[in-house]
Amino acid sequence: MPIQKDIFIDNYLQALNNGDAAIFAGAGLSVPSGCVNWKQLLNGIAAELALDIEKESDLVAIAQYHYNKSGNNRTKLNEIIRDAFQTGKFPNENHNILAHLPISTYWTTNYDKLIEKSLENNGKICDVKPCCASLTTSLKGRDAVVYKMHGDVDRPEESVLIRDDYESYYHQKTPFINALAGDLMTKTFLFIGFSFTDPNFSYICTHLRTHLKGNMRGHYCFLKDISDTDYPDRNQVEYEKRKLSYFIDDLKRFNIKTVLIKEYSEITEILQSIRRRYNSRTVYISGAAAEYKPNGKEAYEKFISKLSGRLICEGYKIVSGYGLGVGSAVISGALYEIYHKQKKSLTDQLILRPFPQGDDAKEMWEIYRQDMISYSGISIFLLGNKKEGETTVLSNGMRSEYEISKKQGNFLIPIGRTGYISEVLWNELLKEKQDDHTFDIYRHDIVSLGDNTKALDEVIEIVIELWHIKHLFLINIVKRRIFAIE
Repeated sequence: MPIQKDIFIDNYLQALNNGDAAIFAGAGLSVPSGCVNWKQLLNGIAAELALDIEKESDLVAIAQYHYNKSGNNRTKLNEIIRDAFQTGKFPNENHNILAHLPISTYWTTNYDKLIEKSLENNGKICDVKPCCASLTTSLKGRDAVVYKMHGDVDRPEESVLIRDDYESYYHQKTPFINALAGDLMTKTFLFIGFSFTDPNFSYICTHLRTHLKGNMRGHYCFLKDISDTDYPDRNQVEYEKRKLSYFIDDLKRFNIKTVLIKEYSEITEILQSIRRRYNSRTVYISGAAAEYKPNGKEAYEKFISKLSGRLICEGYKIVSGYGLGVGSAVISGALYEIYHKQKKSLTDQLILRPFPQGDDAKEMWEIYRQDMISYSGISIFLLGNKKEGETTVLSNGMRSEYEISKKQGNFLIPIGRTGYISEVLWNELLKEKQDDHTFDIYRHDIVSLGDNTKALDEVIEIVIELWHIKHLFLINIVKRRIFAIE
């Protein structure tokens, strides 16, 4: 039996939070970006051999036949790989979602560079391993490693394509086999777009199963269900469904559980749910101040510091752009909680992104804001003013961050009690949500955030309570969406 989608999401989220999540990508991950599948890649080759690609199931054999007929010359095959994967392709939504998540290990049989591009587009340092020699070195400061076990488009002559390559893989690519076996034992993999027909992968899994004797680590894969419209013959539909059921059961031998989908678009929906749930534990704090009325600078700094520390204590990660007059208090509260109480790593709970300065750098601020906020699921807004000459004005930067957060779907918490742009945003949120019945669940608490009679310490408790309510609500929403898919 396939695993329920909500259970898979919970389990993979746990792996993400533990730092154990990994991805194994097959050709299906790149198809939405316009990359060809194997049949499309070898269609011309099959035609040269006077074979019908639609009638062939052993595509590796097709490549081998062409190699044999060409006098053991693979120049044409190399050209096909280079032409098919080199240019004009861009990461799709699934690539981008994965690149946002804290996944440091990627394995792929794809020749394209889409995984690397998506990671780089998200500001991550990517260490690519296209050959055995590359396994012996490590890129300094890397955020992710991409193991390309079948090679890379830039090195088509070394790619795994013909039957000879697969048969010699064990002897020529032993370091890849050992590395993958190690990751399969220590990480939780999600297989996307992978058909499980690769003989070398099967060898590795069989080897592990033999030695571990039923103690293999759990993994997950996406497989498309058989639809009644996939085949014109009802008997054929039933046959394919029966065969798929046997295949799902067989994958369990390697402790790979199947997430069954009706349409490939469901993969994106599930990954989006995972991202929303993961980001829900990360808070973006937006704040700036040159003036601190009516409570004064000391009172507000103490409040912000206590709020920051309390968020860390509750298990949230904080992202901050080090806003003027606010950033220091955010950091001091977080650091005290992390170092003195929890004694954990700073990088696991606090992300600091001070804005680049200078006239030229200001042009990048909007993109910079979008990047920072993309890692969060909650946005808190505090104070919000700046000086223009001798005049105090509302912070337009915080306005921009509010709009970005809103567009991304973040849970918005403008603390109107702190005044300035935060009060303006608080009023706007209440007006916008006045006819939203789902908002009624936490409307009372949002209203309380603008109550000037509330002590600042009370406001902290309201913020924490707000998110507990919203978090449970989000989980239920995700589950309802998943059940609707099923």
